[in-house]
Parts: sequence; structure tokens; C-alpha cells
Amino acid sequence: MKYNSNSEPMEMSYFRLNLLSYLRDAHPDKANDFSFIAGHGDTATEAYSQAIKSGLDHIQAGEIANETLFAGLHFSPYNTIVEILWNEFSNEVPEEKAKELALQLLPECQSVLAKYDLNDDFVSEPEYDQLYTELTGTIALYLESHTVISNWLTPNVVS
Repeated sequence: MKYNSNSEPMEMSYFRLNLLSYLRDAHPDKANDFSFIAGHGDTATEAYSQAIKSGLDHIQAGEIANETLFAGLHFSPYNTIVEILWNEFSNEVPEEKAKELALQLLPECQSVLAKYDLNDDFVSEPEYDQLYTELTGTIALYLESHTVISNWLTPNVVS
């Protein structure tokens, strides 16, 4: 893959672009990891190619490639934090600032996230509620000890 002076890829395959788009929405902490994107994209491309060679049609091959491309990425800690901010802290954090704050909170929440096996089906597992509760507590402590939200709640004064 060719890179420009900003270390961004100049051209990407369909699968790499598809993954990059998804990562920007669900795993923004991985969106600049071009070797990760290249590896997953190339694996999906190979899965697609092998499916076509084995006689599957393009739709079936695309489904197989997408399963490969997004394996291990269906559960998003980032989106979980955004959801918690929207659900539990809507009075403290404006909705339009939740994604920005969630990105800041990801490193703060790593010790909680590390306790769990965050697989693709984690949302449907009983441990999800426990993770949600622990993350809510971690976020509450963070918000109490930082002045992040005070700047958002200051009304604009018109002179």
C-alpha cells in the first residue's frame, strides 16, 4: 500500500475502505492503525476470492468476506461508552459532545474493559450488565474529578 506524507493510505481496496468507515464509527481508536486495516482487509479479500473460486456467487462471497472483515469487531467499547453517556449522563453531557468525551474516556475505562472477554456477542451475555454498571461508575468518577463538563454547561452570555 502506498502512503502519502501524512502516513495515510493513498488508495485502498473496497474491504479496507469498508473497514475504515466502520472503525471510524465503532472503534475510532483503531481507525489510524493502517497495518490493522490492511491485514483485515487483505484477509477479507482473500476470503472473497476463495469463496468465488469454490463456486459461490458474489453475494455469498461478500457475506463470507464481511464475516472475516468484521470478526472480533462487533462489540464496541466506544459505542458502549457513548450509550452510557447518552443514557446515564444526559443532564451532564450534551448529546453532541458524547462521542468526543467517549474517545477521552476509552483509556480511562481500559482497566474495567480488560476484566471481560469482549467478544462479538458480548452485548447478549449476562456479563454485559455488569460491565455497563462498572463503566457507569468509572465515568461518574471521571466526570466528578475533571472539569470537562463545566465548560459545556456554561451558558453563552450575549453582550
